[in-house]
Amino acid sequence: QQQLVESGGALVQPGGSLRLSCEASGFTLGYYAIGWFRQAPGKEREGVSCIGIATSYPLYANSVKGRFTVSRDNAKNTVYLQMNDLKPEDTAIYYCAADSPYCPGKDDAKYWGQGTQVTVSS
Repeated sequence: QQQLVESGGALVQPGGSLRLSCEASGFTLGYYAIGWFRQAPGKEREGVSCIGIATSYPLYANSVKGRFTVSRDNAKNTVYLQMNDLKPEDTAIYYCAADSPYCPGKDDAKYWGQGTQVTVSS
C-alpha cells in the first residue's frame, strides 16, 4: 500500500520546538517533491514548506521563514519539518504531500498523509 504517514505532532508551549516526520511506504520518496501544509480550524489549508527532489532550494511560507527547516533522508524514506520558536498561530493539523517533479499544490498531490496535530499553547 502506498501511503504517507506523519508523526511528531504534540502540545507544546510558545517558544518550543517540534520535529515532524513524514514517512513513505510503498514507494520511493526520493523521486518526489514533498510539501508540508497545515490547516487550522475554520481556515483554508495553506502551504508551509516544500523540499524538491534535488533539495537545493527548499521553499518556506513567509510566516515560518527562519523558524522552520525542511530536510529529507532518502535512505529512511522520510522528510522532516523542524519547527522552532513555535507560536500559537502555528496551531493546526499538519499534512505532508508528495508529487513529482514539482512541489505539490494545496489541492493537488499524488499522495497525502493523514495529518498530525500541532497545538501551541501555554
